[in-house]
Amino acid sequence: MTESTVAIHPEPTDFEEHGHQRRLVGWPGRIAMAAALGFSSYQIAVAAFHPFSSLVIRAIHVSFLILLIFLLYPGGKERDKGALPWYDVLLGLAGFSLGFYHLFFEADLIERSGDPNTADLVVATVATILVFEAARRVMGWALPLVCGTFLAFGFFGQYLPEAIAHRGFGFDQVVSQLYLGSDGILGTPTLVSATYIFLFILFGTFLEHAGMIRLFNALALGLVGRAQGGPAKVAVISSGMMGTISGSGVANVLTVGQFTIPLMKRFGYTPVFAGAVEATASMGGQIMPPVMGAVAFIMAETLNVPYAEIVKAAVIPAILYYFTAFWMVHLEAGRLGLLGLPKDQCPNPWTALKENWFLALPLAALVYMLFHGFTPMFSGMMGLALTAILILGAALAARISATALRYVFWFALGLGAATFIRWGIVPVLGVIALLVVVCYAVGGTRRTLHTMRAGLIDGAKQALGVGIACAIVGVIIGVLTLTGAATNFAGFVLEIGEKSLFLSLLLTMIVCLILGMGIPTIPNYIITSSIAAPALLKLGVPLIVSHMFVFYFGIMADLTPPVALAAFAAASIAKAPAMKIGFKATQIAIAGFVIPFMAVYDPALMLQGDAPILAVVYVVFKATLAIFLWGSAAVGYLWAPLKLVDRLVAIGAALSLVVALPITDEVGFAVGALFIVWQWMRGRKMEP
Repeated sequence: MTESTVAIHPEPTDFEEHGHQRRLVGWPGRIAMAAALGFSSYQIAVAAFHPFSSLVIRAIHVSFLILLIFLLYPGGKERDKGALPWYDVLLGLAGFSLGFYHLFFEADLIERSGDPNTADLVVATVATILVFEAARRVMGWALPLVCGTFLAFGFFGQYLPEAIAHRGFGFDQVVSQLYLGSDGILGTPTLVSATYIFLFILFGTFLEHAGMIRLFNALALGLVGRAQGGPAKVAVISSGMMGTISGSGVANVLTVGQFTIPLMKRFGYTPVFAGAVEATASMGGQIMPPVMGAVAFIMAETLNVPYAEIVKAAVIPAILYYFTAFWMVHLEAGRLGLLGLPKDQCPNPWTALKENWFLALPLAALVYMLFHGFTPMFSGMMGLALTAILILGAALAARISATALRYVFWFALGLGAATFIRWGIVPVLGVIALLVVVCYAVGGTRRTLHTMRAGLIDGAKQALGVGIACAIVGVIIGVLTLTGAATNFAGFVLEIGEKSLFLSLLLTMIVCLILGMGIPTIPNYIITSSIAAPALLKLGVPLIVSHMFVFYFGIMADLTPPVALAAFAAASIAKAPAMKIGFKATQIAIAGFVIPFMAVYDPALMLQGDAPILAVVYVVFKATLAIFLWGSAAVGYLWAPLKLVDRLVAIGAALSLVVALPITDEVGFAVGALFIVWQWMRGRKMEP
């Protein structure tokens, strides 16, 4: 890469996805670092050896979350963010110790299940309060207030109008439901966080520290950098590739966006459009296989289906989502007359791949294992182990001067890794320990050990937002399970659905978007899927499709104002108003809003049912054409600027392809074809 080549190293930003962490130094920093390393080590041990029962694993997972959050997140607006007050240390240690109550008294808790003693109630009450406070520090007030409303309903719901009231429950029943059993804070979301989610977050951070972001950026630059509107297309492709290893849309904005947003601004895109493109492309990471967002793992556990089934349902919508973003930036570039990057500023993608090819192996191994019957937990653990082996191996290989010997080393390492992975996790951990010792002994390779340590620490920190969201949303699940209140809203959706399925879908979409204004994707999905997805199933929507519908719009909520977290993250880099970025991102993703509706009316779009391959091809072609027309109408440009009547015709044709009523497909295809031919002829006439 020459000196004139665009830099592909992201710079840090002050924006943080979840609250503002303290910048700890000295002994407070060492304490927090030790706690983070302990958290990651515990989770790896759980994945490798499963030393405790499921409920104990969840309880200790929550105890680590509370400890780290009270160490890293201030309770208010402290003047000195680097200070660590004694009371936060005390609260963190108290929360950490409560997690071991299940470990020491597991048998007693089982024996007196449903009849807790005073100590049980005290522990459950204190733990619940600490979870609420930890969630407030990380997520803000919105999610704790929503969960607090459900908690108040559990305590006082018997005094509400008869249509929504319950029979009434005692303090001991509600509190024990929240923490002592497996239906509340320690419920399914926490189980998934303590097993699959943490491993995949750690997997992503290891690849990031190993240089995966630089590889993705170099590949995207080399492949599309010179095309029309190349900088924006680089953002779409790079964010899409980043989405394969990171399930957090905001994290994608803060990593890839550090490179792509300034690049787009430098080559003619407005700061608002640059931020909106990155926000739109990054949010798709949560539905981009193989490593989707945390919701995908919760969905698999909730539906009791293999994770591969969730991936299969998501793959076509994810591709269509990114096609939408790619098409919109192409049209915007054409409208503004923006060209691509100069040749000397685009690295050779094959050279970049040749230099960092080993980084793609863990991802390939992960995909193979997920689609060949291995559990997500085993696949994530082996993917993480393989990443560690390859990072250490790369450091050692760089010390070998002879090319032939280097290839022999890589071949032996790859063969050994594949063999040991087949044998099980213990030999793999032994190989990693041996490589760590060798790297420590060989000069010039100790820096790699610091990289791995940083990956462990960052993985634990990144898991805090997801983990505490999974924990506190258990309050909602516990109350809904105890009171059976979910049936009321489901009945309302069913009542509407008897008249119009579309209105039921529209209501569900609006609920997802409204909830998404204040709470993250995980609790948004859990709440809405608990009350709306069963109703959609009774209306004939396939189970996975109904849950994916809710999931999809929970993600889109991060783009839609007034509270659009991805837009705020992009605004911190683009230096533009977050609200304007949010509205522009909604416009860019507008065609993506119709994909879930199309999947409901034709489940073949999510590869559900026994639809033949031709049916899948047909619905994908129809969706692609609809996106083509939606995008043209939204931007107001195809081969030439569109007049108002042209845009209305395009919208009408696209709607005809979406609504799935008799003869609407035929009308949509006919009008769409005429529109495309007409615009192509207009564009030819306007050429100089």
